[in-house]
This record gives sequence, C-alpha cells and structure tokens, in this order.
Amino acid sequence: MAIEHDYFGLLSSGPDGSIFWSETIELGDQSVTVDLTAPDQDDVSADALDIAASLIAGLESVDATARRSMLAEVDDRTSEVTEYILQQQETFGEDLEEVLVDVSGDAAVDIIRSLRLMSMTILADEHGGSEPFAVLEYALDDSTTDDVLLVNLGSDGGVQSVMSGD
Repeated sequence: MAIEHDYFGLLSSGPDGSIFWSETIELGDQSVTVDLTAPDQDDVSADALDIAASLIAGLESVDATARRSMLAEVDDRTSEVTEYILQQQETFGEDLEEVLVDVSGDAAVDIIRSLRLMSMTILADEHGGSEPFAVLEYALDDSTTDDVLLVNLGSDGGVQSVMSGD
C-alpha cells in the first residue's frame, strides 16, 4: 500500500506497513537531513503530512523557535541546555572560540548561535498526541554525534522540551 501527498509524493510502505521518507534540505550554509517515519501507515493522516510539509518548508522559522527555546533555558542552572553548554566549554576549553560562528562574549548565547542543525525527524504517527511530532538534533561539532541537544516539537510546531542526547 502507499500514501500519496503533494509534498512527499508517493510514500510506499514496507512489508511491515511502516513508511519512511528522507531528504537533505539546505538551510543557509548547512545541509539538514530530514526524515519522516511512521511504524504503521494506517496511523498517518493527511493532516499529519500537511503539517510535516509545512515544518520542512518553514525550517528556518522552526530553527529560530528552537534556538529561542534553548536560550530561554540558559538561566536555569539545572536545565539540560545549561549542562550542555558547560560540557562544551569543558570539552573545547581555550579552543572554543575556533568553533563559534560569532563571539559576543556571552558563551551561552555564542554556543547556541553556533549549533548546527544536523537533522529533523518527523514522527508522522504522533500527530495530535502528547509525544513529540518532530525532533531537531543540534551539535556544536558535527563530527561528534554523542554531544547533541534534541528539541522536541509538538504537531502544533511548539517546543515541548529540550534535552541532551548523550
């Protein structure tokens, strides 16, 4: 079986009924891997695919929303964003400025600005539920996949949580 959508085209299901779509999207000077997945195509609605398409088309705005959410957590010393920033400062030490895009003197802001959006995974079967509909993966150094921040979005595009992915 298959689902047809204006943006995604024909989404064929595997033998187990799951669907998967992947594309690399250019965002400024970054290449972002975008995956859409669902374990059962019967759980994917046309509305879910429309929302997924709008998230992809508006990736720049989605990225800005995610970064604002990360910045909002910097003042909370127990947040995973703060822990991530401290970890990156420790990992890079005096070489931190070499990986930063902009150096303003505020390390937390500079690190968040310098994070690379590595991927966005859309869980199309989670439309309207309490689980994340999309997960954005950020890393300061794209050669390491261990030190990442994950931003979970609801199907309304709002940020549900930010967590470390180590």
